[in-house]
This record gives sequence, structure tokens and C-alpha cells, in this order.
Amino acid sequence: MFFLGGYIEEWGRGTVDMIEDTIEHGLPEPEFEDTGTAIVVTFRKSKLTEEYLSEIDINDRQQEIIKYLHENAEITSSKYAEMFDISQRTARNDLVDLVDKEILNKKGKSRKTTVYVLAEI
Repeated sequence: MFFLGGYIEEWGRGTVDMIEDTIEHGLPEPEFEDTGTAIVVTFRKSKLTEEYLSEIDINDRQQEIIKYLHENAEITSSKYAEMFDISQRTARNDLVDLVDKEILNKKGKSRKTTVYVLAEI
């Protein structure tokens, strides 16, 4: 009816546009839910929700650092080690594990200049 009345350009194109736009901006695809009486569309800022984090194999320190990075741009392995009172080796192992899981990106060319940032926001 809206198409025939000239209120929309193409039938069904808006859903595809929403999906393409979220992907283009590095966000998770919107979730569509048919409740029986309404269609609910949920947009998320990041796929790194508590539910998602509980489903992947990461430790409590790693979960905390992901929350930290939502509010802070970056972290070094030294800062990580200091925050959790752990060795540099353990800190690097935790951070590299998150890089391997594509949750963090590693920036820098050497250990002294390496910082870690969220892979997606």
C-alpha cells in the first residue's frame, strides 16, 4: 500500500540498506524479531556484549579489559600487567589471545611501542 501510494521507493529495500550500512560502519548487523504483533529491530554499538563474551573462551581479566577499552582508547601489556598484578608474559599472552580471537587489534612495531585497541566498536 505504501509503495503504491508513493511513500516508499522500493519494496523491502530498507531492510537491506540497514544491514549494509551497519556492516559498512563496522557494526554488527541489526537483529530482526517478529513478536507476532510487531517487528522489533535492534541495533547494537558492538558485538562485544556480555552475552557474546560469556560464550567465548576468555578469562575474567580479558573480560575486564574489554570493558576498560570501551571507555579508553588503548592499553599496553605493561599497563595490563600492572592493573591485574600479573607478569608481563601473562599479560602479553592474554592480549595476544584476544588478538587471535579478533577482539583486539595490535598496533606498533615492537614490544615497547605496541598498544592494543578494540577490533570493533
